[in-house]
Amino acid sequence: MTAALLYYHTSSGHRPLDTKVVHNLAQAAHCAAQGKVGSGFDVAAAVYGSCLYRRFSPAILESIGEMSSDDFANKLKSCVDDTNPDLKWDTEIQSQAVRIPDNLVLMMCDVDCGSETPSLVRGILAWRKQKPEEADTIWNEIQKLSESLCAALRGMAAVNGDTPEVERRDDLKDIIFKIRERVRDMTNKSGVPVEPGVITQLLDYCSDIPGVVGGVAPGAGGYDAVALLVQADSEVERDLRDRLLHFKAREDATGVTIGRVRLLDVKQAHSGVEIEDVDQYKDWS
Repeated sequence: MTAALLYYHTSSGHRPLDTKVVHNLAQAAHCAAQGKVGSGFDVAAAVYGSCLYRRFSPAILESIGEMSSDDFANKLKSCVDDTNPDLKWDTEIQSQAVRIPDNLVLMMCDVDCGSETPSLVRGILAWRKQKPEEADTIWNEIQKLSESLCAALRGMAAVNGDTPEVERRDDLKDIIFKIRERVRDMTNKSGVPVEPGVITQLLDYCSDIPGVVGGVAPGAGGYDAVALLVQADSEVERDLRDRLLHFKAREDATGVTIGRVRLLDVKQAHSGVEIEDVDQYKDWS
């Protein structure tokens, strides 16, 4: 929506979108809606597509202030256009640093049991503040494993070396499993359900299905979704969809269970925001 509004109000002719401006304004709008400065990875992925992302300094958006504050419009414009010499955007976005290989697909499952992302994030931030050393140890381990996962995916996408595909896929499976171990450590030590027990059951169930490499509770975690890395094969997808119909979670230690799990008809996209020809939609009703 941010890109569409910007293009409508600022574009003349078929000038390409300024993705940096779209990104900066979308981050500002997203943080205003959330009431906090979050990670911003979802906004970056929507704008730039698959990428390796390191967040900007929170002070950049905090400097704008509230909508009711003095000179808000000028502060917002300066921030979005990145013209404030004291608060330059320091986001790191490497659009070619990670790519899903053509023989794999990233899929999403909707879980009938929702979570409030802001409350999950607040819980994690409170834990980091109370126990910084404990939190940073787990955080750094997850960071290293995430970088290993990116490297493994890049290697598979490039089809380099003589390592058999099954062995490379097993490497991915092992890295994802280790990431989940660290995330469960975070869950246990923070008391925040980043990967709660019922989602552990679901991910373990899915990971045992032939053709499924592994999965995680995406974003801030919680109960409402899982993301799965799956072999790009219609038979594998059909089998996964069928088996999810029969999944039954046991009530976890906190007394929570989940309802229906549904495989969504969405997959990853390598490209980000694009200008499209509206004529292709003229027959839509």
